[in-house]
Amino acid sequence: MIEPRAGALLIADPFLKDPNFLRTVVFLCEHREDGSFGFVLNRPYENTLDELLPGIFQQFPVFYGGPVQRDSIHFIHQYPDKIPGGTEVMEGVFWGGDFSRLVDLLKEGEIEERKIRFFIGYSGWSAGQLDEEMKEKTWLTADATRRLLFHPESGEIWKDSLRHLGGEYEMMINYPIDPQLN
Repeated sequence: MIEPRAGALLIADPFLKDPNFLRTVVFLCEHREDGSFGFVLNRPYENTLDELLPGIFQQFPVFYGGPVQRDSIHFIHQYPDKIPGGTEVMEGVFWGGDFSRLVDLLKEGEIEERKIRFFIGYSGWSAGQLDEEMKEKTWLTADATRRLLFHPESGEIWKDSLRHLGGEYEMMINYPIDPQLN
């Protein structure tokens, strides 16, 4: 496992009870002394992008990025040349950028679903909070991959992230949510 940092995945421990993060995978976009933030990759939101943004006709899926600021839309993408102003989180993967340019590209049909992810809200930790959760073994960590970030089957991301870790972690895929039910 790796230390939390931008470009890392936070994989929820199988027994994590917090309903916001039960069996989730968070893409960490920033981890600094004053706090951390990222997006839940595997929790689909009930609306698609066209239902949230007038004038957009593509039915891109939107994901519940986390419990903070659920009135905001964020995105990660692989379009640094088309969407200026994004922050490179890991090689070839960017967070945010010129939203009005993105809207134009969406209207022109220039954006592929397999290279972008939209989120409502985000996951955030105050200074030291994520470090404490790491000490409590709330999260497993791994380097993010494009395959996991832009996975076509969101319901498989948690399991595939554990497979990505390999070894003993793969067995966790079959752990019950409540070990008392075992």
